Amino acid sequence: MEESPPKPVKPPKVAKVKNKAPAEIQITAEQLLREAKERDLEIVPPPPKQKISDPDELAEYQHRKRKAFEDALRRNRSVIGNWIKYAKWEESQREVQRARSIYERALDVDHRNPTLWLKYTEMEMRAKQINHARNLWDRAVTLLPRVDSLWYKYTYMEEMLGNVAGCRQVFERWMEWEPAEQAWLTYIKFELRYKESDRARAIYERFVYVHPDVSNWIKYARFEEQHGYITSARQVYERAVEFFGDDYLYEKLFISFAKFEEGKSSFQTFYYRNCCSYIALERVNNQLI
Repeated sequence: MEESPPKPVKPPKVAKVKNKAPAEIQITAEQLLREAKERDLEIVPPPPKQKISDPDELAEYQHRKRKAFEDALRRNRSVIGNWIKYAKWEESQREVQRARSIYERALDVDHRNPTLWLKYTEMEMRAKQINHARNLWDRAVTLLPRVDSLWYKYTYMEEMLGNVAGCRQVFERWMEWEPAEQAWLTYIKFELRYKESDRARAIYERFVYVHPDVSNWIKYARFEEQHGYITSARQVYERAVEFFGDDYLYEKLFISFAKFEEGKSSFQTFYYRNCCSYIALERVNNQLI
């Protein structure tokens, strides 16, 4: 009996798209990923917590973790974050000496990284190794004297320890580098916390010449006024006027000087009026020019 020829297989029908116009609302790949994240479609359940019951198991766990950290460092030594994670893990295992060794190795890789110094010193402070922390701060500010955060932390630690004289020495070392204005004001506030107004005045004397801005001279004069040194405050204003000279006549300085003199004796009131007249005259001259 002859077999009938096989019937040809028809290809599946392809649905025709009737409307090929773009949809009104376009969905991007980022939106799809975000929606998947929101629906918890990509969340992997955390691994079960490992309970260590005997010293041998703990040693095996530590060996395995250390090997993983060392492998990561071997692949890329320049990633400081890996060094910090490694040291923090050792600290969590109460292996301060090992953590210290890791930080020292990291400093050999990048000793100009402020974060590394901060993390290292904070570890020593948590371990209550004050002398180690003090030595680290000293090394850090010697290598990175322009990083203000290191100086701030150093002075804060010394003050919290009650070492006022040591804190003052650190501030003096910092001021030798002529840092930003906020550093000087922090030093002044430090002295005022301990009622050392004479020391604060001496700092202001240096401050207004390192940062000769008119607002700093006004701060100095107001400091003297607030502490009851009216004559000294007037002298500061007069020195400021002389310092800036005729080429730099700041209206803000004269107004502050005038407000200071207002309500004082008749002579000061006369000076106050002259200042206001001088400012008004200067304004007229500028408009004419």
